[in-house]
Amino acid sequence: MSVVRTSIFRRERKIRIMAKDQSFDVVSEVDMQEVDNAVQQAVKELVQRYDLKDTGSTITLDKSAATIAVTAPSDFIGKQVIDVLSTKLIRRDIDLKALTWGDIEAASGGTIRLSGSIVNGIESDLAKRINKDIRDEKFKVKVQIEGEKLRVSSASRDALQDAIAFLRQKDYGIPLQYTNYR
Repeated sequence: MSVVRTSIFRRERKIRIMAKDQSFDVVSEVDMQEVDNAVQQAVKELVQRYDLKDTGSTITLDKSAATIAVTAPSDFIGKQVIDVLSTKLIRRDIDLKALTWGDIEAASGGTIRLSGSIVNGIESDLAKRINKDIRDEKFKVKVQIEGEKLRVSSASRDALQDAIAFLRQKDYGIPLQYTNYR
């Protein structure tokens, strides 16, 4: 009977030890509804602004492909349209690093076309680089790559906060958010 009690006690003790680990997730997510709102505001401004009113410039958003297309009659006006869109995105708390613009392409009728893609998730190469950077700093944390996010866990909250502070100092070319801090 005492053997059964000790094995149950050991199991309970293991569960308690594992439950003490805290963790957080490193993700790169963009709220597509906020992007849609910013695009709609930019389209309204294109119609109302006197210098862009009759240029025939357009902005379109494809939510499923996470792309933004801008057409304009010239390079100069195209850059102005992108500037208008950028200010609307910033007002909606969307980091401009989440949007990567392609090269200017010639379109029909003497117009130009610009394509931008919205970054959602952390690519595996970048996740490996972030993992390596955290390990090189020798924080007392464990990092696991889980699809398009990283889970960082440790027994010490201070170590987790140090890891977050370290990642905020680094620039990986995409916006990083720290979620599920528990």
